[in-house]
Amino acid sequence: MKLIVALGNPGLKYEKTKHNTGFMALDHYLAEKGLRLDRDKFTALYAKEKVAGEDVIFMEPQTYMNESGRAVGAAAKFFKIDPSDILVIHDDMDMPIAKLRIRAGGKSGGHNGIKSIIACLGTEKFNRLKIGIRHPDKQSVVSWVLTPFNPDQQKELEASFAKVDQIIDDFIAGKDAQYLMNRYN
Repeated sequence: MKLIVALGNPGLKYEKTKHNTGFMALDHYLAEKGLRLDRDKFTALYAKEKVAGEDVIFMEPQTYMNESGRAVGAAAKFFKIDPSDILVIHDDMDMPIAKLRIRAGGKSGGHNGIKSIIACLGTEKFNRLKIGIRHPDKQSVVSWVLTPFNPDQQKELEASFAKVDQIIDDFIAGKDAQYLMNRYN
């Protein structure tokens, strides 16, 4: 069983903000597959689906970003999912807008959602799909991540979602992190 988790903040106020890039990417994937998050448990919206013969949990925690680990930890424990079978999709300020990078484990890189997941899983050994949102030039980090993309940035981001879809499909198909990094990084 695989767990695909997208990070963001709940509510319309945050819907199109940079910090919700993970939610946007997973929403794109689900729309392409004709799937939707139809369950509410673990302080998250989620769906349990069969994709390419594999049981998959798709999840968007409904805690705020800094508490994402509560939902991920609860679902991983309930469904007995090994951290190596978890893929977390999230924004990354240290990369240009829409750049993608896969990482197998490691520190949080200062991302509070990832810090929370590490704390709740008790390990750093889960997979990440990072989507670049660029570092702010003149505004505070908090202000930057909680503002929407401008139209050009939004186009760049949406263009990257087809590749995100491929990465998710490859992860579900059992491709390991090394394969994903070699193919997509």
